[in-house]
Amino acid sequence: MPQKSVATRHSPLRVLIAKVGLDGHDRGAKVVARFLRDAGMEVIYTGLHQTPTQVVQSAIQEDVDVVGLSFLSGAHIGLTRKVIEELKAQGVADKPVVVGGTIVDDDIEALKALGVAGVFPVGTPAPEVVDAIRRFGAQRVA
Repeated sequence: MPQKSVATRHSPLRVLIAKVGLDGHDRGAKVVARFLRDAGMEVIYTGLHQTPTQVVQSAIQEDVDVVGLSFLSGAHIGLTRKVIEELKAQGVADKPVVVGGTIVDDDIEALKALGVAGVFPVGTPAPEVVDAIRRFGAQRVA
C-alpha cells in the first residue's frame, strides 16, 4: 500500500481531471482544465473511459492536490463512491475530490455525503470553481 502523501511544495496546485466510466463526451472537462490552467494551476487530464482504479493510480503517480471528476452520463454517484473508496484503500484519502458536469440538484447532498469536497453542476461560473479548487488544494497543502 502506498504511503500517504502530504503536499508541502510551494509550486502551483496540481489538479487531476478525469472522465470516469463510459461517458464519451469531454468538452466540459477540457474547458474546466483550460480555465484552471489559465488560473495558474497544473492540470493533468486523464482522457475518456477511465476506471476508478486508473483515476486513483494517476492521482498517486502525478501527486495531485485535488481530484476532479467530470460526468455527463448520470453515473456520478456510483463511480464517485468507487473513486473515494479506492483513494481510501490506497491510503490517499487526503486528496479532495470534486465533481462537475450534469449533476441534478437532488444528487448534490448525496455526493457530499460520500465525502465530495465540492460539486459544480453545468453552468457554475469559472471563478467559483477556481476559488473552490484553490481553497481545497490549500487545505490539503497546509
